[in-house]
Formats: sequence, C-alpha cells, structure tokens
Amino acid sequence: MDLTSDKYKTRLEKISSDLLRPVRINRSFILWMILLFLALAVCLYAYSMQLRKGMIVTGLRDVTSWGMYIANFVFFVATSLIGMLISSVLGLIGVKWIKPIGRIAEIIAVAFAAVAGIVIIMDMGRPERLAYVFLYARVQSPILWDIAVVITYFVLSLLLWFIPLIPDIAVAKTRLSGRPSFLRRAYELLSFKWVHHEKQYRILKQATRILLILIIPTAFAIHTVTSWLFAVTPRAGWYSTIFGPYFISGAFVSGTAAIIIAMYFFRINYKFQDYITDFHFERIARILVLVSVVYIYFNLNEFLVPAYKMMKFDAIHLRELFTGKEALFFWGVQILGLVLPVILLLFRQMRKPIPLLIISIFVLVGAWLKRYIIVVPPQGHPYLPVQYVPAEWHIYTPTLIETAVTLTSFILVLIIISLLAKFFPIIPICELSGEEDIVENQKDANDVQLT
Repeated sequence: MDLTSDKYKTRLEKISSDLLRPVRINRSFILWMILLFLALAVCLYAYSMQLRKGMIVTGLRDVTSWGMYIANFVFFVATSLIGMLISSVLGLIGVKWIKPIGRIAEIIAVAFAAVAGIVIIMDMGRPERLAYVFLYARVQSPILWDIAVVITYFVLSLLLWFIPLIPDIAVAKTRLSGRPSFLRRAYELLSFKWVHHEKQYRILKQATRILLILIIPTAFAIHTVTSWLFAVTPRAGWYSTIFGPYFISGAFVSGTAAIIIAMYFFRINYKFQDYITDFHFERIARILVLVSVVYIYFNLNEFLVPAYKMMKFDAIHLRELFTGKEALFFWGVQILGLVLPVILLLFRQMRKPIPLLIISIFVLVGAWLKRYIIVVPPQGHPYLPVQYVPAEWHIYTPTLIETAVTLTSFILVLIIISLLAKFFPIIPICELSGEEDIVENQKDANDVQLT
C-alpha cells in the first residue's frame, strides 16, 4: 500500500472523519465549560479569602502544618506519571495496543503536572514569596529540586503530547469545514508546514524517542524527590528508606486508574467504541493489577517492618492507624482502594469497561485518601510534647474554605483535559492509518533500489 492508493485514502478518510468528529464546539461542551468556570469562580473566591485573612481560615496549625494541600500535591504528582508508564515504558518496548490510548495518557500527564505546581502555591501563606525559592536557592534543599523536576516533567510531557500530534494536525487542517475560523488558523500554524515527507517522519521519530528516554528518569526523579521531602524529616511514619519506590509504585496505581476513567469517558461520549475497545480495557486492567500488587508489596514493607520493632513513636503512630481513631479510615482505604480491586480484577468479567470503571473510581479515590493518610496522621505525634496550644489544634480538621481551594485543582485539571481533548484529536490519526509505516517502507524500498 502507498499514500496515493485508493485503499489508503479510504482508510485515512474513515479514521480522520471518526476521530475529528468531536473536534467542534457544541452546546453540551459550552454548558460543561460554563459549569466548570462557575465552580472555579466559587473556589477562587474561597482562595481570595485565604489570601486576605491568612492560613487561619484553614485547619492548618502549628501541630499539623501540612494537610489537604500537600496530600493533593503528592496525588497530582503521582497521577501525572501515567504518561511515562504508557508512552515511554510500554512504547519503548514496542507494545502496539497502546496506540489509541497513548495520547490520552499524555493529556492526563500534562494536566496533572501543570496543576501540581499550582497546588504548592495554594499551601503558601505568602505566595508572592515563591520567587525567593529561586533567588535564594539552596542546592541541598529537596524543595528546590522538587520544583525544578516538576517543571521539567511538565515541559517534557507537553512536548511528548504535541510533537507526535503535528502529522495529525496537518491531516486535520484540511478537514475542519464548519469549525470556527480560529481553530482552522491555529491548525494551519501548528502544523509547521508538515507535508508527510519521510525526512520529517525521521526527525519526528528521533525527537520523540529522545523525549521518551529523557522522561523516564525525570518521572522517577519527580516522585523520588517528593518522597525525600518526607523521608528526610525525623518524624514517625515518614523517615523511611523505601519512600522513593513506595511513592513511585503508588503513582502507577493512581495514574492507571485515572486513564481507565478517561478511556471510558472518551469511548462513550466521543463514540470511540471502534478505537478504544474491550481489548484495551482488558489489557489496561492487567496493568492495574500488576502495579497494585507491587504497591501492596511496598505497603507491607512500609508497615510490617516498623510494626515488628514497635519503637516508641512508631508504635504510637501504628496503633493509631491499625486500631485507633484512624483505623476505620486506614483499613477502608487499604481494602476498598487496593486489596479488593486486585481480587476483583482477577476475574475476567470484572475487566469489562463498566465494572472496570467502578473499580478504578474506588482505586483513584483510595489513592487520594492514601496520600492524606501519609501526610496528616504522622504530624499528630511529634517527638516533643505539644504544650500551651488550644485543644482543637491537636486534631486537624479541614475547613470548608480549605476544601473549596483543594477542589480548585481538580477543576483546573478538568478544564485542561476538556480543552485539549476538544480542540485536538485524542487518538492518533496517522498512526492508526499506518501512514508512518508506509512512508518508512517506501524509504526502505528506495534505499534498496539505490544499492
């Protein structure tokens, strides 16, 4: 088959027509965006109250200085790693079935990585002093490296989303009749005069491969450095030597659950049943089982080793989690958000789209609550006794304003994902039509003739 054959043209026309159908501004999209921006306005008003009155409007105090905001930051950083897992790890080893979902994973990575940095600002009582982190940076500070690696990962994820998109933009720019003129002009500009030449594909392939390689150590670094913020702090429940791999394995769990939810949404709402099939759900469910089992292993190490030694402050912390006031919360997250989903996914019927969607929601909610357990309970047991503070400071309780500000980050993620998924094809057109392979085969044939 070549690019001028009728068979290829028919195939390309069918795929491009299907995948570009959602790229339009319709009433449901407008209503959805209005709802999101109204919710965002309410949450931003709550944040403005925090700016005016200070952190006193939150539940954060001297005893518990990290709460929902930091738990949210760790969760967002974790979920963004799905782009690396799908595109880089599986892509580099040549897994073919990820083609329809690779770009969805990158969109999730871009959205969550972009908002992760904003979440840090929400936790700052004086956000105007953020520049001081760079002006008076200390190389030995994990905070500096955390910010640097988050920015680097976001930039790499953005490039990994956009660069493979260029051929699809070139295909789509001539097929946007009836769409807004600004969208057609944007496609014309962003296509960078792409003409589907084999040299262009060769450069694109090399650039993509370099990015896929670079993003792996960056992705591992982003969660390793985040874990160091906890591990270097002398506090029971945090100072652990396995926090790096423990955080990374948990990141794969939350990211995989997030992409399953996104796959189901796009499959139903964009009518992509022919492209995101039951086979893809079956495969991604197996990945969820695999990463969850690894995460269970690290959970056992994280809790059983200190539980065996039962040193004084570790014992206080673990008793609170296992049998104390946090026990119902702790065991609910472990069982409903991790152990039970793994057991259910061992059955084939549970790996169908709808059951898998429900299980993934439990896993994703459990993943956020798991970060909350990691962040908040250990702060209630400092080595020095808590004295001369009001009794209510001993127990951290998030306020309504704090909850609204936390919801801001989720709304921003939904806005970013909605815009990227609506204005650009979320499933690669040229890859599914086989255009890149055809160009490569033609190049190889020409090389053979020349020799």
